[in-house]
Amino acid sequence: MPTANSFDKVETVILGGGQGTRLFPLTLERSKPAISFGGKYRLIDIPISNSINSGIRKIFVLTQYLSAGLHRHITRTYRLDNFSDGFVEILAAEQTLTQIEWFQGTADAVRRNLRYLLRNPVDHILILAGDQMYRMDFRELLATHIRNNADITLGATMIPDHDVPRMGILKPDVHGRIHEVVEKPESPEEIERMASEGDVLDRFRSNYVTSRHIGSMGIYVFKREALLELLDDASMQSFAHEIVPWAVPRYRVFAHPFEGYWVDVGTISSYFEANLELTDPSPRLNLYQGSTPIFSRHRSLPAAKLMKCNVDQAIIGEGSILDGATLNRAIIGLRSAICAGTTIKNSIILGNDFMDEELDQGIYRSEIGPHATIENAIIDKNVTVGEGARLIGSSEMADCNEESYYVRDGLIVIPQGTEIPPGTEITV
Repeated sequence: MPTANSFDKVETVILGGGQGTRLFPLTLERSKPAISFGGKYRLIDIPISNSINSGIRKIFVLTQYLSAGLHRHITRTYRLDNFSDGFVEILAAEQTLTQIEWFQGTADAVRRNLRYLLRNPVDHILILAGDQMYRMDFRELLATHIRNNADITLGATMIPDHDVPRMGILKPDVHGRIHEVVEKPESPEEIERMASEGDVLDRFRSNYVTSRHIGSMGIYVFKREALLELLDDASMQSFAHEIVPWAVPRYRVFAHPFEGYWVDVGTISSYFEANLELTDPSPRLNLYQGSTPIFSRHRSLPAAKLMKCNVDQAIIGEGSILDGATLNRAIIGLRSAICAGTTIKNSIILGNDFMDEELDQGIYRSEIGPHATIENAIIDKNVTVGEGARLIGSSEMADCNEESYYVRDGLIVIPQGTEIPPGTEITV
């Protein structure tokens, strides 16, 4: 494993600028990495925390789409020690005399920031996505990269069969060297051709998924010289679609097997299930693991207060007040106010940005209920749900866009700041 000194010449680059159309309407007013999870965190906290916990403390976050909230969270959260050379620096999309367009892809975003990324001596660059849920020690990834004298090393894991058509599928040999990459294979013949067998599957065995397909996690380590050579061709704008497939037959490209839990939070349903799994007795992503914490913004909020509630499998954020509520497999976000007689089941409440004491020019804490019923739903921030309202999602509901709500994959999604009138019914 690399020594502590070897990390002095490793930088992390987190890609945080994607629009996240498949996560709409949660991305209606924010970027994907700014979406809340687990009652108190943002998705961006995961790659930053994994990097810090791995001893890599020179971190750049590349942003573009609806980035103000993401910037605010990062600058308030990650103020590293003044007596070290570590940092978390935001690199927002910008216009120059020669570049006036937005980033055209992941590789283009890195290419256009090389003058900042290479200010310090660096031998290896770790590139991460900002919208995944996992816990990983990047020291092991770097050890694989250095041991193989690789130009590029990809984090790789088994992919469930139903996800294969939407992922980048790898064909490594038993030593981990990749010989073929297909991004989002479509035909049954192509999917079958990209299946791995025997000793290769044994090497990439996952603790959580049984499959014949090995997929890219969207986690890359590049040797500095290789990255510069590959980015010299401005026509290649995406790592997954262009850079890596082109590099496989020409460079030393390896896969690093990852056995742990990993999920690409790319759709409303995957976000929903990954979040609610956190309420299970033994979730695959354990947030209660003190040795490698997920960091987030420190808020001086009081502990949650529950009065006459019935709670089974729930995470309840700080500053929340619940009075006479019934919760079953629910996540309740920061500063939530749940009123008497309200039932919340299999749902996520993202909470509020303000508390009652923060009244200013009509800003107030939104409330859920009383006597509301919420099931199979995601309630975004600062939403008021009126008395007696019934919001019950179902697999029988078709996707739709309505004035005050959306339906995606059978889940009701209420966008930020919406007021649901008393007695409203959104059901099958």
